[in-house]
Amino acid sequence: MRFKSMIAVLYCLFVSSIAMADLDPWTDYEVSDAVWSVTTVKVDSNMGDAYLEGLRETWVPGNKISKELGQIEDWWIYRSDLQSSGDFNLLLVVKFADTAALAPNKEEYEKFMAKFTKAQSDKTSAYAQKNYPGMREITGEYQMRLITIK
Repeated sequence: MRFKSMIAVLYCLFVSSIAMADLDPWTDYEVSDAVWSVTTVKVDSNMGDAYLEGLRETWVPGNKISKELGQIEDWWIYRSDLQSSGDFNLLLVVKFADTAALAPNKEEYEKFMAKFTKAQSDKTSAYAQKNYPGMREITGEYQMRLITIK
């Protein structure tokens, strides 16, 4: 009988600890308004610098203009020190102020294109279509928010 009581007490403690482990948003943690768009890329061996050179001509100028216009807050490129490990070895990260900043917006598009120009857009597309397939594979796209535990 004593053994059964001990098992019952342990079971109750286990179940209550599981129930107490659930956190409530905005009570136990904050979720950022900001959204990070994260693209994971597997760059082929020995193509890392060539891919970065391409990003300098395609992805970077667009992000600089978007940041200047206030359409994004910031952008980053992260590269693994271990080039051949895992499903990806490069991250392309863009921080948006909130979800609304991700929505299609004709006025913001026209502001961007006025600075980026159709010629630059065509040049970027041509470069990317010709060169990127032989250098890399996009392995994932994510929208992430910062979680701050209280």
